[in-house]
Amino acid sequence: MRVVVISGSMFGTTDLVADRAVTVLQGAGLQVERLGEMSLDLLLEQQADAWLVCTSTTGMGELPDNLLPLHLQLQERFPLLDGKPFGVIALGDSAYPDTFCAGGLLMREQLLELQGRELLPMLQLDASETVTQEDDAEPWLGEFVEALAARQL
Repeated sequence: MRVVVISGSMFGTTDLVADRAVTVLQGAGLQVERLGEMSLDLLLEQQADAWLVCTSTTGMGELPDNLLPLHLQLQERFPLLDGKPFGVIALGDSAYPDTFCAGGLLMREQLLELQGRELLPMLQLDASETVTQEDDAEPWLGEFVEALAARQL
């Protein structure tokens, strides 16, 4: 099974979470591609069986600059995902309750609208609660691997 990990980050913390996701997924025997460049064409070229989006939230609840073009292309071109499995890991800070994990929510809602299939409820990591978000993501990542494996049966 081939999984694409998509990372939207402003200051690098989300990249650490995405790096850990790659390690966990590869450790489970999955083929993993991590996209640094964000374009819909590049994403679709990967012909992935599943997508994992890791994103922070910036500003007033927006996506990071490197993920925004992909989100806009998904809205404009509206490629139906026909049940493609996906997961979202959202990073935020609950000190800002109105925008907590809003970037992840934007991506999750977009993928659901495109008829993707969410394998697990979105993981929300809170910068006010922890400084090792990549460690905190590991149990969820393990469940994500199990959900992917169950899908292959």
